[in-house]
Amino acid sequence: MKRFLQIGFVMASLIIASRGLQAQGAKPLFEEKFSSAKVGEVPESFMVLDGQFAVRDEEGNRFLELPGAPLESFGVLFGPNEPDGVEVTARILGTKSGRKFPTFAVGLNGVGGYKVRVAPAKNALELVKGDDIKASVPLKWTSGQWTQFRLSVRKSGTGVRIVAKVWQGDEEPKEAQLQHDESEKLPPGKAGVWGMPFSGTPIRFDDLRITAAP
Repeated sequence: MKRFLQIGFVMASLIIASRGLQAQGAKPLFEEKFSSAKVGEVPESFMVLDGQFAVRDEEGNRFLELPGAPLESFGVLFGPNEPDGVEVTARILGTKSGRKFPTFAVGLNGVGGYKVRVAPAKNALELVKGDDIKASVPLKWTSGQWTQFRLSVRKSGTGVRIVAKVWQGDEEPKEAQLQHDESEKLPPGKAGVWGMPFSGTPIRFDDLRITAAP
């Protein structure tokens, strides 16, 4: 009997581990690394809201780039229309010029949804919806280094919970820096990346990916 229970426990552990690996290897809902995208264009699956976005190539590495002028706010949407249960990840590269800094963000639920925004001029990481800052924490940002984003919108009661991580370097923070609960559900919308080249230098975007939220 004891041996039977041990075998059962081992089998159950293997099943759980297998399911975990399947979840980790689940096919993304959307993914764009720009490696095969045409230089000088924007992939057809993208919806440019404004700005002269285009794929560029530097030493064999391709990415989506927003020029350093004009000094306005620009964005591009991509992926499926989802109200919740999704997570978007992306990398963004910006540079300062003297005392001028860029601002850039990653969002979900379309133009009116939530965005996690890096604001180097304020040394801040912000969670915003429209013009409203819902949460903010200090952030140390290094110019010229890729910044990695992870943003999810998950069901929580009758509303949703927005969770965000942002970091530079290879080590992802264990805990989210920003979290906010919305009492009402959000409308379906695409993910997006946003850039405000206030430093007058280009902003680059790469490794855009949407998966089911964990």
